[in-house]
Amino acid sequence: MRSEVWLKPDDPFPAEKYWQGWVVAYGGDLSPSRLIDAYRKGIFPWYSEGEPIRWCSPDPRAVLPTHLLHIPHRLWREWKKKPFYITADTSFDTVIHECAKTPRKWEDGTWITSDIQKNYIRLHEMGYTHSIECWKDKTLVGGLYGVQLGPLFVGESMFYHISNASKIAFLALCGFSFLHGIKLIDCQVFSEHLEQFGVFAVPRKKYLSWLNVNLSENLPTERWHLDMDKVYEAVLCLKKKQLEQSSSG
Repeated sequence: MRSEVWLKPDDPFPAEKYWQGWVVAYGGDLSPSRLIDAYRKGIFPWYSEGEPIRWCSPDPRAVLPTHLLHIPHRLWREWKKKPFYITADTSFDTVIHECAKTPRKWEDGTWITSDIQKNYIRLHEMGYTHSIECWKDKTLVGGLYGVQLGPLFVGESMFYHISNASKIAFLALCGFSFLHGIKLIDCQVFSEHLEQFGVFAVPRKKYLSWLNVNLSENLPTERWHLDMDKVYEAVLCLKKKQLEQSSSG
């Protein structure tokens, strides 16, 4: 049986053959360089307040190639109503705080610890982490955040205070992705909730292979700006194409 790997601040992550199931290693730090290196290798921190840092890489991995987005019928009707004012990267700090406060049925407490929040805000200031925000009457009512590495967006968490706000934020993320060359959304862990959008599970090795092929050395670090007219049009074009394919098939 393999022993647990504990990292010192300067230690690299162990090779995949030393990973124990989902757990890659413990310890280390949450420095920007460590976090970016982790995401490049399909790894992310997942632990609770007061626990040592635990680095994980789920197997299988939940992913959505953006061109395969499925929009449930009821959500499509809601999307066309344009129920929220939607922005990007205007309230990252608030979005991550709200995600941390959101109770999850399967968890006690939150894995979005105070250190996670602090260091992902640092990454946001550097242009690696991003948020989508949904507003109603100038009040933030839903949103999501995650990490962008070029053609990859790793979704970290979402929240809502009004029904469908987080789902609408996800559709806006997909529309933005179509326009800006994001090919794959990594949803980390598969669930039936995610499946309604077309998310499916792939073996970890296949996901890691995709990372090796598609991630370049130099990654974009620009702040996101949403042109919602173009985002709505991009999502509409995808929906029309899917309807045409289903009717012809």
